Amino acid sequence: MNILNLLDVLEDELENGKFVPFLGKTMIDKEKSLSIIRDIRLSLPEALRQAELIKQERQRILAEAQKEAETIIKEAEEHIKMLIDEHEITKMAYQQSREIIENAQDSAKQIRLGAKEYADELLQEVERYLEEQLNIVKQNRQELNVAKR
Repeated sequence: MNILNLLDVLEDELENGKFVPFLGKTMIDKEKSLSIIRDIRLSLPEALRQAELIKQERQRILAEAQKEAETIIKEAEEHIKMLIDEHEITKMAYQQSREIIENAQDSAKQIRLGAKEYADELLQEVERYLEEQLNIVKQNRQELNVAKR
């Protein structure tokens, strides 16, 4: 019999005992009551052992749940950190790409200006050469005109 049943039997014994008027007491079967109490005592160690096992299992489950919660929180924090790092990397990459584009545009502008200046210098040299050649042609014509006379 388990402890709860034994306690029910003891309770019945107390409730069904004979009431003694004027004393306000109840008479019960002493041997039967003591036997029930002994049976309860014999059952207690098993019940206490089961209660202790249940308590230990509860603590194990709580510790496991706490550990799992900490793992989930840690993973979430790492994921957030990774996202922040990725965001920072993206921002840095975007900034670097803007700087590279600006530098490339500046370099292209400088190259264009340099190319225009170089072309202008070449054209000036060609112009000087052509002017010299034109002057030579004019002189040769003048000499021819003077020689015709």
